[in-house]
Amino acid sequence: MATPLEPPSTAPEATAPEATAPEATAPEATASAPTVTAPAQDTPLTGERPADRRVDPYLGTVVHVVGTRQARPNLPSTGCPFCPGGLEAPEPYDVRWFKNRWPAMHPDRCEVVLYTSQHDATFWSLGVAGARKVIDLWAERFAELGGRDDVDHVLIFENRGPEVGATIAHPHGQIYAYDHVPDRPGRLLANGWRPEADPDERFVVDHGGWTAWVPVASTFPMALTIAPREQLPDIVSLDDTARDELAAMLVDVLERLDRYYGVPLPYMMWLNQRPTDGGDWPTAWFHIELVSPWRRESTARFIAAAEVACNEYFNPVIPEVVAERLRELGPARP
Repeated sequence: MATPLEPPSTAPEATAPEATAPEATAPEATASAPTVTAPAQDTPLTGERPADRRVDPYLGTVVHVVGTRQARPNLPSTGCPFCPGGLEAPEPYDVRWFKNRWPAMHPDRCEVVLYTSQHDATFWSLGVAGARKVIDLWAERFAELGGRDDVDHVLIFENRGPEVGATIAHPHGQIYAYDHVPDRPGRLLANGWRPEADPDERFVVDHGGWTAWVPVASTFPMALTIAPREQLPDIVSLDDTARDELAAMLVDVLERLDRYYGVPLPYMMWLNQRPTDGGDWPTAWFHIELVSPWRRESTARFIAAAEVACNEYFNPVIPEVVAERLRELGPARP
């Protein structure tokens, strides 16, 4: 019988999102509710060794061992640290970033991005203007981190909901600055990835120069890909029009996803973009992937032994059905 494994978390939430392509091996999150626990005290699982990166000698799988993160609390003990006046936001703000207190890598490589000062907001409730502010901050941090000599890849991502490891409901995302180019984005961006020319039944919506569709072979029950029709390597390359159109696209599809089951959908979202290692990436094509572990309302899909063992997956949800439902929902009415 399959058993759920929760994704490893970064403070205040889960670590970088798992791949949706067929090569992904990590299991998906369960839909269990978060619990408040105190930091671990002298347990065998808690360590003080420096974080290190290890590589499986046979499979080449990269594992970051970060024992000190076992000691972090699962939930804030008092108040929300992201609300104005809280631990991480002492002053009023529209959007804000800060260094992660519980980094999965070196402290200078892990950041948290706050989308809004409104605790009960969602990304889509920010509207196009609010979403544009987030996009501009993403671009600013990508340029800053990617300009460092010790950073080869900048991953901007979000984990939304306790089902995927988020322990603070306040709208936010994270950024990891890697000192190498991870395998999946490296292969994806070097192998000529481009938007599907004709996704047919899996098409969802267009916004200006952007298109969204359900991928043909996701390992997750629900998945969506967003990309510009014109090749652009990274978020910094987007002009004002492209940023406004991307903001409109994100607001639209994220709102539809919350209406899919009539409740907030847990999801993982990340930006694929040109590595910053100084290499030549002529085919790099900026795009966003969004996935959810839910196969039906409040029910997560579990990864079973055969899937992990053979790296081949069995998706119980038909991509064309997901796309049809998202098209039927249409944009939100004013």
